[in-house]
Parts: sequence; structure tokens; C-alpha cells
Amino acid sequence: MTDTPDLAPDVTLPRDGGGTVSIAALRGAPVVLFFYPRDDTSGCTREAVAFSGLKAEFDALGAQVFGISKDSVASHEKFRDKHGLTLPLLSDEGSDVCERFGVWKEKSMYGKTFWGIERATFLIDAEGRIAREWRKVKVPGHAEEVLEAVRAL
Repeated sequence: MTDTPDLAPDVTLPRDGGGTVSIAALRGAPVVLFFYPRDDTSGCTREAVAFSGLKAEFDALGAQVFGISKDSVASHEKFRDKHGLTLPLLSDEGSDVCERFGVWKEKSMYGKTFWGIERATFLIDAEGRIAREWRKVKVPGHAEEVLEAVRAL
């Protein structure tokens, strides 16, 4: 067993606005990945708006922030435009990346069981290692907490 953090999975996903984003290609600077269940739902909207509102502060630290869900690129673009989001949104329609990060979970609501994304955030350091992770995220104050963690790197 080692004390070194795990390397983040090397993944590439399509993004809103066209093109793709490769996590490995972003080495050299911190990266924040926030996984959220669904575009344009109340909690997901509040979380994306909070991260967007802190974009300038993340930028000043050299950190890039990305939202990831299973929604399509077209859905992400509508979500981005409707709420004025300023952060790239990545589409994991096949849930491969969600599975690799361990956020594709069995959930239950109103007595029904289903599979979905567990709200989680990962901070990846400049060397590509997972420096910190937050599971079962509660939205209020979360983006600010992540920003403080980036400052502490």
C-alpha cells in the first residue's frame, strides 16, 4: 500500500460548444471535475451556477473546472445558455467515465431503485493525481470549499 494518491483516469469526453477534453492533456495545472446527476434540475443548476460564479477565482489559481453528467452535448448547451454558465460541460452518455470515477451508483427514491450519478467532485493536482474527493456532495457552500482546496494545493 502506498501513500501516494491515485492517478486520475485518463479520459476524453465531448464538451459543449464542440470538441473534446482530455484529462491527461490538462496536466501541469489543477483540474476540478464535478459530477452531477442531470442538467436543469434544481440542485444541479445551483451547483453549476456556484462553480460558474467562482470561475475567475479558479482561473486566477490556474485551475480548470468541468461539469460532467450523462446528458448529451445538446442538452448541456441548452443548460449552459439558459443559466449563463461559464464552465465547460462534458457529456458522458455511455457512463464510462462515471464508472471509472466510481460515481455511477444504485440509488433509490420514493421506494424505487435505479442507477444514477452520485453528486461528487474530484480535485486533480498538476501531476494528474486525485488530491481530494468529495462524495455525496451537498450543494450549499461546496464550490467555495473546493476553491479553498485548490488554494491549499
